[in-house]
Amino acid sequence: MKKNMLKTLSPMLNLPTPSSISFMWNFGSLLMICLMNQILTGLFLAFHYKTDINLAFQSIINMNRNVNFGWLIRSFHANGASMFFIMIYIHISRGIYMNSFNFKMTWIIGVMLLLLTMMTAFVGYVLPWGQMSFWGATVITNLLSAIPYLGNSIVIWIWGGFSINNATLTRFFSIHFILPFIIILFTFIHLFFLHVTGSNNPLGINSNFDKITFSPYFLIKDLIGLIMFMWMFLILTLIFPYLLNDHNNFIMANSMITPNHIQPEWYFLFSYSILRAIPNKLGGVIALMSSILILLVLPMLNNKKFLSNKFYPINKIMFWMFIMTFFMLTWIGMQPVEYPFIFTSQIFTMIYFSYFFINFYLMKMWDKLLI
Repeated sequence: MKKNMLKTLSPMLNLPTPSSISFMWNFGSLLMICLMNQILTGLFLAFHYKTDINLAFQSIINMNRNVNFGWLIRSFHANGASMFFIMIYIHISRGIYMNSFNFKMTWIIGVMLLLLTMMTAFVGYVLPWGQMSFWGATVITNLLSAIPYLGNSIVIWIWGGFSINNATLTRFFSIHFILPFIIILFTFIHLFFLHVTGSNNPLGINSNFDKITFSPYFLIKDLIGLIMFMWMFLILTLIFPYLLNDHNNFIMANSMITPNHIQPEWYFLFSYSILRAIPNKLGGVIALMSSILILLVLPMLNNKKFLSNKFYPINKIMFWMFIMTFFMLTWIGMQPVEYPFIFTSQIFTMIYFSYFFINFYLMKMWDKLLI
């Protein structure tokens, strides 16, 4: 049995890996750990959750107070979602900086995984049935009404009525339960395409002549990354369990009382800022979707001499400006919809989208200077 197991794992353990890859390549394996954590904790939470608008909020309180270690499982699940998105954003940032989008199919499947994860997180945020869950769901689902001709019909179809009700909650729970298994499927497709091409490396050069086996070298590196991740995750979960939660979600959903400031979870705030920056509803929805889908443009704009940002000093500065823009949009998303936040969000939205095209032209200019 031990021989069969080793034979099965052999292709993964003996995978030829570029010897120069750094700790920045750890985040893919950490994302798999996050996904496993979300599925396992979610399964145990589903045992006690009630898909009824009158009982959902009470069932969360029951988990926290009466179920053995229910508070811990829920804290692992809620904060696990935040850690998941921190890892995703670092993973994507590393891909942009190191130009991993050269592997087109791996990149496209990765963007699809991001969209699926965002959808899962959104429907999951509605389930606790707190004030921000209810009003966040109302605002975001209402965006679909901007679609010409069919918009209102689609919204009513998703709600299962003329407002968010019991049918909506049941549907969102079903979607939240099934999507992680679709994410697992896409993850294996993502890994398949990665193993076809092999990993990128910090210099972006052909590393076929300088590869070593994944085990034990990168297995140990991944384990060190896992220990660091678990340390941060346990501090967040056990010492600051509600640090990233919204205080309005400790109040049961009430359709008669609107919170002063409606906002999604922190990991959607950059897109939410872009949505608010556009005064037109349909334009805002298109900008919201474009903030993610623009990542698919990167492989098409890739036509340069070197395959890593390390050889493009101006583009390095541009990249860190882009990261600061992301943080600024996230911060603005927490602020009320008033001056000067609307104006600043419009400026940073322009910077966010222009990065992808200015970055390409700067690379072409640098290539010409080197010829």
